[in-house]
Amino acid sequence: MASVNTQKNIKFLTALFFISINSLIILMDQQISFDEKMMNRALFLADKAEALGEIPVGAVLVDERGNIIGEGWNLSIVNSDPTAHAEIIALRNAAQKIQNYRLLNTTLYVTLEPCTMCAGAILHSRIKRLVFGASDYKTGAVGSRFHFFEDYKMNHGVEITSGVLQDQCSQKLSRFFQKRREQKKQQKATALLQHPRLNSPEK
Repeated sequence: MASVNTQKNIKFLTALFFISINSLIILMDQQISFDEKMMNRALFLADKAEALGEIPVGAVLVDERGNIIGEGWNLSIVNSDPTAHAEIIALRNAAQKIQNYRLLNTTLYVTLEPCTMCAGAILHSRIKRLVFGASDYKTGAVGSRFHFFEDYKMNHGVEITSGVLQDQCSQKLSRFFQKRREQKKQQKATALLQHPRLNSPEK
């Protein structure tokens, strides 16, 4: 009798284990799907920055229920403001909306790895989770160039998810800088044509 009960318990625990695993997989799939949805929104916002001549970076901040409470795109050139990165704009909008400088239990989606300035703002606003697309090997503060959030002395921990729609985010930036280089070459060539003396040999 005891052996039968043991077998039943094993079967029950095995079934419960597989149900838990399947539920976890479903939740993970749902999270991945939502992350990609929000990153696509951030990519759309990045297009707004590019249309203004800014580096195409977009950011979206959502609350714990998945509602968008803040959005932003690069405006440093337009606003003559070195702090007007997409992340900062999104955080400011959200803080104004909820009337609180603490953005607890929120997730920030951004197309490019944040710099040290934006990482500091993320820390001070107490954002729970950061999701970014492309890595920034020149100024990225979340592992690519600096390791801002890995300091054990930090009084707030941030969950990090990187590489969401990485190819799309990277390609958008690469196309922008390639286009900018071509425009500069064209401007230089036009300037030389307009000033033929610059191109003629000295006598």
